[in-house]
Amino acid sequence: MTEPNTNKLLQELDELRSQSKLGGGKHRIEQQHLKGKLTARERIHLLFDEGSFREIDSFMTSHSAKGEGEAKPLGDAVVTGYGNVYGRLIFAFSQDFTVMGGSVSDTVGKKICKIIDLAMETGSPIVGLNDSGGARIQ
Repeated sequence: MTEPNTNKLLQELDELRSQSKLGGGKHRIEQQHLKGKLTARERIHLLFDEGSFREIDSFMTSHSAKGEGEAKPLGDAVVTGYGNVYGRLIFAFSQDFTVMGGSVSDTVGKKICKIIDLAMETGSPIVGLNDSGGARIQ
């Protein structure tokens, strides 16, 4: 049995992180901008103190339902995490319209519930940034 190449594994992790940051892809990000709208990540960037946001569950994907196709963007249709706003710990979720119109799936619901639970456990505020076309009934 050979030891995994650490550099290769780190490179794969970086590739996954880059992929998750694209949400529904470059084309859908461009469509958001053409409508004069910010993406979920751009909104997060504006909300939090610079460099303080820590994303969680960025690799979760939805369960493919009939008619959804094969694409399963990492993170599904919501960005969740925590950071500081004017130095205070804040938890947040930002729905990502570039992924299936920001619609709520089972995975999105789990991610939002988890971030709410973490906020409650720490006594911290939670901010929800909504940009959604509704829910996916699966």
